[in-house]
Amino acid sequence: MRKRFALGVTAATLMVAGHANAAEPAATVTGVEDRALREAIQRAMTEAKQPARSRSEARRRARDAGDEAVAVLRSEGYYGYVVEPDVSEADPPRAILKITPGPVFVIADPQLAWSGTPPDEGVAQRAQSVIRLTPGAPGRAADVLAAEGRAVSQVQQLGYADAAAEPREVVVDHADHTVRPTFHIAAGDLTHVDGIQVVTQGRSKSAWVQHLAPWKSGDIYEPDDIAELERRLRDTGVYDTVSVSLAPKDKATPDGLRPVIVTLADRKAKTIELGASYSSTDGPGVDAKWIRYNRLHRADTTTLTARLAKLDSRLEAELALPHWRRSQQTLKLNTAIFRDNTDAYTETGAHIGADLTRRLQPTIYRTYGVSLDVSQIDSPTTANGVTTDIRQNFATFTLLGAQAWDRSDSVLDPTKGWRLDVRAEPTAITGDLTMAFMKVQAQSTAYLPFGEGARTVLAGRIKAGQILGGTMPEVPASKRFYAGGGGSVRGFSYQAIGPRIDNTTTPQGGLSLLESSLELRHKFTDTWGAVAFIDAGAVGVDKWPNGDDFGVGVGVGVRYDLGFGPIRADIAMPVSRRSGDPAFQVYISIGQAF
Repeated sequence: MRKRFALGVTAATLMVAGHANAAEPAATVTGVEDRALREAIQRAMTEAKQPARSRSEARRRARDAGDEAVAVLRSEGYYGYVVEPDVSEADPPRAILKITPGPVFVIADPQLAWSGTPPDEGVAQRAQSVIRLTPGAPGRAADVLAAEGRAVSQVQQLGYADAAAEPREVVVDHADHTVRPTFHIAAGDLTHVDGIQVVTQGRSKSAWVQHLAPWKSGDIYEPDDIAELERRLRDTGVYDTVSVSLAPKDKATPDGLRPVIVTLADRKAKTIELGASYSSTDGPGVDAKWIRYNRLHRADTTTLTARLAKLDSRLEAELALPHWRRSQQTLKLNTAIFRDNTDAYTETGAHIGADLTRRLQPTIYRTYGVSLDVSQIDSPTTANGVTTDIRQNFATFTLLGAQAWDRSDSVLDPTKGWRLDVRAEPTAITGDLTMAFMKVQAQSTAYLPFGEGARTVLAGRIKAGQILGGTMPEVPASKRFYAGGGGSVRGFSYQAIGPRIDNTTTPQGGLSLLESSLELRHKFTDTWGAVAFIDAGAVGVDKWPNGDDFGVGVGVGVRYDLGFGPIRADIAMPVSRRSGDPAFQVYISIGQAF
């Protein structure tokens, strides 16, 4: 009992002390009926950590609070205010602020005046149109300043790079309670740009940087062009810092053209990346990447990849050439030797290919590609009730056409928006078998945030695919559709959903695919989160899968945010198990499942 009593007294003492030391407004506000205005005044006041020790200190606090209140009143359009600092008779004395806000002064007749030579008449009209101060609206200081900023920005956007605001004139008329602003803007001369001057180019060729300019020498200056050049350079991923700016007026050429100054700082020339993954049935996988930046002095990236895993092992080389032949266009050349070892087939071969990706808009990409694979495929087949392995040698020529829309807010951890990817792959095969078919796929994902701080996200995914012109079992096993696994339907082994080879647990694959996922994600802290999900998928040997082909998996997982994306660990189980299906699956990787 004594210990409990002592603890209670201690806690009570701490609570009283904490309350006594709590900060409070420097003055009590009276006379302001408008709640929003009163709260704005209170927020602007300096807080007092302890009561005033004398009437003179309380009066000083009241005067200081009065100055802060006046600034808020004027900013909100109250110019006919009366602010009276006072002190209470209480002990200790408290600062009081008696405020009569008066009427709200309103905007009237905003004007735009030009200092020096005015710009082109069309430019002047555009600048006047963006002021957007409505007569009769409250004469808030922030609105007046914003209007001036819009006018200056508009003039600059239309080619007058040196446009600047000069001291504005604001007449506050107490007779009719109006605020009459007149903005004075010096437009300067119309600016024409020259080429690019690369001040610090690092390993990049100056001529290559020059060809990225979205303007020609002599064009009228546009700030958006300067920003676009900076984006194009940053998008290459080979620079630590990029700076792009218009040269000062005194650096103009004899023809009056202003060059654009580019400063580049290269990232380290070489990096090594290591990665790992794990699945409870497929085991671990590791990969290493050696990356060389700007080897050809045109913001190129060379990547050598070595991957060792049960399902997919390969040695691969890729060269990426951003802004190839034109801006916003990346050419990727790649070659590899590989071995895919799955339950459905084993394929060993070599690959060579090229992809050309064009960014049509900031979030829309179109890709064309061509590739040639020479491979040997070992796959099981059934004849007369007997299952045997057959070995086939193929040369596969594939074209690619794809378009992607990405309106999500993150690559690794999206919380809102959507994505859509559509692709078609005309394929011709020769060797032990000669045939041609078209493989088409489409996948869409969507992310819906809700709740306080958008800490909860409902994410959905749907995928569909068909092989047109192909028949079973003629389509080689490595070219068919499969479902199941960490990037497909969790809870099932890789490729485990869909038809099987007769009397075995070996996946057969098919000519059609349907997949869907629904995931509820919630962040409990800034770093920790959890998910619950349900995945479903089916593979069919006909045009579309039927109801018997579907497999469903459910599960939960945890997420740990690394800052750039989460580590995910999921455990899932199949709802309806068939012979050979595991009781559960565990997946660990970086990034959300979709």
